[in-house]
Amino acid sequence: QVPLVESGGGSVRAGGSLKLSCAASEFAYSSYCMAWFRQAPGKEREGVASIYTGGLSYYYADSVKGRFTISQDNGKTTLYLQMNSLKPEDTAMYYCAAGFKLPCTAKAARDFGYWGQGTQVIVSS
Repeated sequence: QVPLVESGGGSVRAGGSLKLSCAASEFAYSSYCMAWFRQAPGKEREGVASIYTGGLSYYYADSVKGRFTISQDNGKTTLYLQMNSLKPEDTAMYYCAAGFKLPCTAKAARDFGYWGQGTQVIVSS
């Protein structure tokens, strides 16, 4: 059973919006650092945003501040990433991740031990 399952990716024109979802029911009963990462072809995986489910602290990469919003549902079974004002440089495979490290940031992929399989986002100019 895959603990994290992403959905919601797709193709959109620059300036458009997408909302990614990550089914994370196995992580609903404890506090975790939940995050979104992305990886474009030929580039390293980079952190986009994170949320600490035990206290709702947030982190955003500078490249997405003001455009992306990370959130979770009340039952903490689903993680979301609302992406607005999308740019071609946002094109990447987006991954949901979970870990225990505090403070909760998405600065390093090595801090996360659980990963989804990814959902593709393509932004055309």
